[in-house]
Amino acid sequence: MEECCSTKSKKDQNHSHEGHNHEHSHETGDKSTFQMLLPAIVSFVLLLIGIALDNFINPDWFAGWIRLVWYLIAYIPVGLPVLKEAYGSIINGDVFSEFFLMGIATVGAFAIGEYPEGVAVMLFYSVGEVFQAMAVTRAKSNIKSLLDQRPDEVTVVKDGKPQSVKAETVQIGEVIQLKSGEKLGLDGELLSETASFNTSALTGESKPDTKTKGEAVLAGMINLNTVSQVKVTTAYKDSKLSKILELVQNATAQKAPTELFIRKFAKIYTPIVVFLAIGITLLPYFFVENYEFKDWLYRALIFLVISCPCALVISIPLGYFGGIGAGSRNGILFKGSNFLDVLANVQNVVMDKTGTMTEGVFKVQEVNFNNEFNKEEILKFVNVLESKSSHPVATAIHDYVGEIDHSIELEKVEEIAGYGLKAMISGKELLVGNFKLMDKFNINYDIEAENQVYTLIAVAYDKKFAGYLTIADSIKADAQLTINLLKRLQIKTTMLSGDKTSVVKHVADTLGISNAFGDLLPEDKVNKIKEIKSKNQTVAFVGDGVNDAPVVALSDVGIAMGGLGSDATIETADVVIQDDKPSKIPMAINIGKQTKKIVWQNIILAFAVKGIVLALGAGGIATMWEAVFADVGVALLAILNAVRIQRMKF
Repeated sequence: MEECCSTKSKKDQNHSHEGHNHEHSHETGDKSTFQMLLPAIVSFVLLLIGIALDNFINPDWFAGWIRLVWYLIAYIPVGLPVLKEAYGSIINGDVFSEFFLMGIATVGAFAIGEYPEGVAVMLFYSVGEVFQAMAVTRAKSNIKSLLDQRPDEVTVVKDGKPQSVKAETVQIGEVIQLKSGEKLGLDGELLSETASFNTSALTGESKPDTKTKGEAVLAGMINLNTVSQVKVTTAYKDSKLSKILELVQNATAQKAPTELFIRKFAKIYTPIVVFLAIGITLLPYFFVENYEFKDWLYRALIFLVISCPCALVISIPLGYFGGIGAGSRNGILFKGSNFLDVLANVQNVVMDKTGTMTEGVFKVQEVNFNNEFNKEEILKFVNVLESKSSHPVATAIHDYVGEIDHSIELEKVEEIAGYGLKAMISGKELLVGNFKLMDKFNINYDIEAENQVYTLIAVAYDKKFAGYLTIADSIKADAQLTINLLKRLQIKTTMLSGDKTSVVKHVADTLGISNAFGDLLPEDKVNKIKEIKSKNQTVAFVGDGVNDAPVVALSDVGIAMGGLGSDATIETADVVIQDDKPSKIPMAINIGKQTKKIVWQNIILAFAVKGIVLALGAGGIATMWEAVFADVGVALLAILNAVRIQRMKF
């Protein structure tokens, strides 16, 4: 679905489906359901009167050209727009569109004197189109509600006075005043002591989230209590919500294989059907006694009506879009319908430890330094060096030590991936990282680090081992539930981490994760993923999407945890879980499975019904009324089935 329905603005909404590389547009944004159905209502009333005059009243005057004109007037409200679409498609080089099929079928019906059936086919087709437009509009309601979360104006405090300005004109560093019940327009830092926010637009969670002074707050959050002040840290166009909106709006550009197949199939299938219909009309002349052109043309017209691939062209993209909408409603963003398909079949979930299955909020438990070193001095050095890193460990050390001593000058600061940090202070080397960093620089130590279940941060100064800090992280509340749900789905779980093997094994054993590997460098993680993929198994990798970029790229689908924390995460991952809850991983897989199930139900339904009625139509058993059901009826059933996913609880 290039876009089955594209919301250009709140007042201009186009319904289009491109099964044959064409667009079919209804202006629905400013129209009520009654206005959309009005042409069909007029046509329906005139058709009913015509049928009554034909079959029950039988007046002498209702014959010949009067009868033809009556049914033509009934046909025009519903038929003219479709004939215009057919003409437009032909002008654009797409002859074999569904509009062309409907046009020749109904014009043909008039040509052989089947006026009521010609009107009826186009009437039901038009009603079906209105329902399709409504269904697609409903499917996009999640995105429209997200769009509504971004206010156009905000209140900025200038010279101590609040004034209302356009959100896109606000500069970084300006202060926004937020009243109770107001939505935040830009990302920023909370200046007030505390404030509670409704974050449902971003995370799908309605539970209030209390922020304290200095914490990040994001566009789309709703202030729940007292007047708060926020210092803007990001431009309007770069806010997390803007990126999320762009992501969801572009999601349908990534097609699922099933969707791509149906589009290609429709382009080949439709011309074949047209030529078969010509064959049904003309070939019996050579083989059938008492050949009646009108009879065989009628069968061919039935064949054309039945063959219209609307049910597939509309309901399949709608099914995938419903899946994407269901995900966004639950705080899960899919970058394309192809990732719904991959997740539906995923066999392995490989996850990072820190920030994925654990809180990622480290706390220093104890500090063990050798007596020959000044403990306070070394901790100040470590604090300054760690301030150069964004790792959670750095935050834990900063929280423990306190303010950074800016009088300490660092030189030649270097981050060694998978090991730690290195710098020079007054000509002496300072190393802070894991014990592999000590080994790398030939620092002797007398600690058996492998057996510790806490994370150890080793420190060396002036080529000597100074000691270590122990840091602990807690397992997330719903981590156990996540693993249980993945096991129920018969998905294998593996944990890969750069943390110590003993720590990783401890977390894995606690949660019941099948395989766990620690002390891994980024390239080691890549090799582990390659090992799993070499067994022809699909892999979803769950991590932060930044440090693990090579692994995310290699996996079949990359899932980013904590999407609110990193811009790079939103850009690198295939699926973004907007809050930090790992239980959204099995939920995302379940949405994929349900979407795939609905899509295949629609494919089987459409092919089965159309196949049966096509055979009956070619054999002269089915009438135009059966043809209408096989086309419009099946399309409506498929659409109703597709929108079911939006009502499902995951």
